[in-house]
Amino acid sequence: MIKTDPTAGLPAASPAALTRRGLFTLAGTSAALAATPLGARSFGSGFTHGVASGEPATDKVMLWTRYVGEQTTDLEWQVSESEDFTNPVAEGSARASAERDWCAKSWADGLMPGRWYFYRFIAPDGSMSQVGRTRTLPEAGIEKFRLAVFSCSNFGFGWFNAYGHAAEANDADLAVHLGDYIYEYGAGTYPDPNQANGQRMLAPANEIVTLTDYRLRYATYRADPDLQRLHQVLPMIAVWDDHESANDSWKDGAQNHQPDTEGDWATRKAIAKRVYREWMPVSDEPYAAYQVGDLATLFRLDTRLEGRDQQFSLEKVLAGKSDPQALMAALIAFRDGDWADPERQLLGEGQENWLAEGLADSTASGTHWQVLVQQVLIGNLRTPKALTAQIGDSLPDYIRQRLIAASAASQTGLPSNMDAWDGYPAARARVFKAALEADANLFVLAGDTHNAWAFDLTHEGENVGVELGVCSVSSPGFESYLSFVPPAALAGALVAENEQLKWADTAQRGYMVVELTPARATTEFRFVAGVRQRSTQLAGTKRIMTERGSGMLAG
Repeated sequence: MIKTDPTAGLPAASPAALTRRGLFTLAGTSAALAATPLGARSFGSGFTHGVASGEPATDKVMLWTRYVGEQTTDLEWQVSESEDFTNPVAEGSARASAERDWCAKSWADGLMPGRWYFYRFIAPDGSMSQVGRTRTLPEAGIEKFRLAVFSCSNFGFGWFNAYGHAAEANDADLAVHLGDYIYEYGAGTYPDPNQANGQRMLAPANEIVTLTDYRLRYATYRADPDLQRLHQVLPMIAVWDDHESANDSWKDGAQNHQPDTEGDWATRKAIAKRVYREWMPVSDEPYAAYQVGDLATLFRLDTRLEGRDQQFSLEKVLAGKSDPQALMAALIAFRDGDWADPERQLLGEGQENWLAEGLADSTASGTHWQVLVQQVLIGNLRTPKALTAQIGDSLPDYIRQRLIAASAASQTGLPSNMDAWDGYPAARARVFKAALEADANLFVLAGDTHNAWAFDLTHEGENVGVELGVCSVSSPGFESYLSFVPPAALAGALVAENEQLKWADTAQRGYMVVELTPARATTEFRFVAGVRQRSTQLAGTKRIMTERGSGMLAG
């Protein structure tokens, strides 16, 4: 594990310290909450879903809570350097109303840089929220900063043990969520009845489409004790991916949206954005940058809804092609034609230009690291060609066809996942070119795949930087549908097939902690023992390092 030394002002990372006084009372009540089936309890009135904070800067942070009243209610909030709030350093108000699903948010500003603070909300009747803890971003001169990174938390598959472990470990400065914070599917779809954890009752039971649906789904997820705990003790920077709206979404549609039965996509997308911004401690900005002293600039990107063109489908490219010669000819024509289209967008022109300027400004200011906080893999990933030899008749037909198509594509140099940056090679090349021109120390974070990855990134023979892809909190990885291949063998085959890929884990759930220093970035993957039962036990860890200026992973 990464060796940790308590940061000044940060409570020691022991269970006793975390439960003292009123700050961490959630730990004492969460067992009873977890034991009560969701369908048998109401979210109630008053403060229903704890507290949260996000969007940190050197002098401010956004505070969040939810207060259900009989009418619109103005809450007071306080920020203090001590848990007893004897001398609040900032105070203000936030409004909870039915129009915003009783969610209340407010900026707490006028704060000092690089400080841990406590905060709480107070209702007119004197009742108080839980006490939360947050942190402002530091100014220049900081020697290290830690990010706890998460992605893909599907309520129905099991417990959010990664969140619980991160809160218990208490060794990060900031939580980062890379998307798929919720899933839109109805009960029995993903997970199916055979995969679902019977302790996790999803609401609503239908696929979420309407404003009420999305709000109830967030209320369900945010009732989870470990997710509440994580939000209570760490500020968060969050980005949405596709499942916050619908599977494989893009700017004008989604794979899991049927206009004939589910209405206009623009309406559903607007609802998804609105509810996300109600329930999350986030701003309304589609993309933003965060300055961690002179140590790092964090660029929060939207690779999903802002400017993404529709994904390609290998199955459609190969439709009607039965003999191997026709199949290969179709793939080659696609590779040299539509796939290579220089005009295709993933970020959109405005966001792409903003990022290029931001990378240049960050390096010009002397910032050590340029970190992309974004959703989908940017490293090149092809399916191992030998995988088709192991495909048996027991696989569902749709999986078999996808594997055959991906393996054939690999023979022509095409990637397997057209929903990732791999499906937008020209857009990726423009970002890499901007990073090289800025002389950036590029460090890319990615989620989405449910598996863990470590890539060296190159462009036209030059090292661009590195990418660390985090495994999921609870959503299953390759082990769930490629069970006929031992995980170690699959990871080895993937690494052997892909020059940029240096390490992979395709069978474990968890999260990662990234420690940034002026000299290096060290990533520790933390794999939980499972998600079927609630536990903070780890099954193992994996550490990977990169030296600043090297543009590649060490070892």
